[in-house]
Amino acid sequence: MTTILNIKSSSNLQGSVSRQIGAVAVEKLKAQNPDAKVIERDLVKTSIPHVSPQFLGAMFSSNEDAAGLLLSNQLIDELFASDIIVLEAPMYNLSIPSVLKAWVDHVARAGKTFRYTPTGPEGFLKGKQVILVLGSGGIYSDGPMKAMEHQESYLRTFLAFLGITDIEVIRIEGVALGPDKAAAALAQAKQQAGLLTRHAA
Repeated sequence: MTTILNIKSSSNLQGSVSRQIGAVAVEKLKAQNPDAKVIERDLVKTSIPHVSPQFLGAMFSSNEDAAGLLLSNQLIDELFASDIIVLEAPMYNLSIPSVLKAWVDHVARAGKTFRYTPTGPEGFLKGKQVILVLGSGGIYSDGPMKAMEHQESYLRTFLAFLGITDIEVIRIEGVALGPDKAAAALAQAKQQAGLLTRHAA
């Protein structure tokens, strides 16, 4: 059975383009895999705390079942259980939302999702397929604003750190540049989402 993990991080619960296209992507993947299980992790509706002294203390202790790690363990279990990850991320101030960064901080744990080796870090989440659904008001994939892009570049680097390299990006760019630009960006993203297929592990 295919398991799809859908991570949502937009605080715009009604008009978010990343939420809209993410839903299209999940439905497309479910249609191809009728028995698929979907795990929804909405980081806005059920927020994840930022790194706290309790969490740090638990993470560097020898007790894997410490109370401060319960949520982290649950989030990591969701990652390992998934075959496909649909990760929705709007751009906030040139980067990802802070709720998504909090999720990153909870799932990046040495010995659990990666390890350091003499030749560098090795991620344990190999074989996963990720669909990045990225929304932005401007155009950052190319042109004069490209140097300010810390959304896709950060997520690609982080996912590779965990061993995930099978990454497809759906961008909804320029949605703040007028109704015509927004409509064109949504139409293109919907078309791309409609062509998604599950890759072999």
